[in-house]
Amino acid sequence: MTTAENLAQAVTPVVEDYLKTIYLMRRAHEQVKTVSLAARMKVKPSSVTAMVKALAEMGLVEHEPYYGVHLTANGERIALEVIRHHRLIELYLVEVLGFTWDEVHEEAEVLEHVISEKLEARIAAHLGHPAVDPHGDPIPKLDGTLPDTATRSLADVPERTSARLVRVCDQNAERLRYLAGLGVVPGAEVMVTAIAPFEGPVSVRVGKKIHALDRRLAQTILVED
Repeated sequence: MTTAENLAQAVTPVVEDYLKTIYLMRRAHEQVKTVSLAARMKVKPSSVTAMVKALAEMGLVEHEPYYGVHLTANGERIALEVIRHHRLIELYLVEVLGFTWDEVHEEAEVLEHVISEKLEARIAAHLGHPAVDPHGDPIPKLDGTLPDTATRSLADVPERTSARLVRVCDQNAERLRYLAGLGVVPGAEVMVTAIAPFEGPVSVRVGKKIHALDRRLAQTILVED
């Protein structure tokens, strides 16, 4: 059995979840340390320590004292493949099966580990090789790259400035339903009408209505000017 075959057998859904989480934390410019990774994975720090050691032995991560965990080239390749599966599945569930955007994350968390490359290719072709998922998250390309666009948080948009919503980073189903009810979804044109001091709410006009959004929620919404 080749080394590649051995690695493929060792990459379980749990391993994929760790690699995906590490990648997304790094992309958000977070230091991936034991405590922060344990919080994201909802496990004990001792479990993270053991898993990081195992991942390092598999050649999927490197751990540097004071700098945290980094993915190797192989680790990043696997992480991006899982993220591609996840986001394609989310879009397929919405576009083809009629799910709403608040329903798809949990379904995709399961299915991302089990679909074949053949099925992934069919889904991508059926959807027209899309660039983003229902939340506006970019879908990794087949060459293992993840497009990046110039965006900023809605919370950072000055008053009396218009912007187009392109991405909602929050995966909480209840908050997604709330935002959808306000029309705060990717593609919507909004104007920031007021920003309350002391981390208060951000008021935005969507259509003819003005809504006050919690500052923390506004920070998860990305826009293009």
